[in-house]
Amino acid sequence: MKVIADFTLVPLGVGVSLSPYIAACERVLREAGLKVHLHAYGTNLEGEWDQVFEAIKRCHQVVHEMGAPRVSSVIKVGTRTDRDQSMEDKVRSVEEKL
Repeated sequence: MKVIADFTLVPLGVGVSLSPYIAACERVLREAGLKVHLHAYGTNLEGEWDQVFEAIKRCHQVVHEMGAPRVSSVIKVGTRTDRDQSMEDKVRSVEEKL
């Protein structure tokens, strides 16, 4: 099943600069073959359900391996059965109405 997800990962207990941890997670997501769109407070993901959630799991593992004692994530997901829809389709639909 195809899914579009909004994923935010927050390493805890590592100080105030989080970009090295986020960059490591972004590499995981891209290497997983997912369509990814990094934004200011997270990443949009598009792919097959199992592939998306396996990549999220791997992000947690990698960030723990980097020394983060705790990792918190917020994940929103959406699926459709009536038609195929991409992240770009969703954005375009709203922008056309502006």
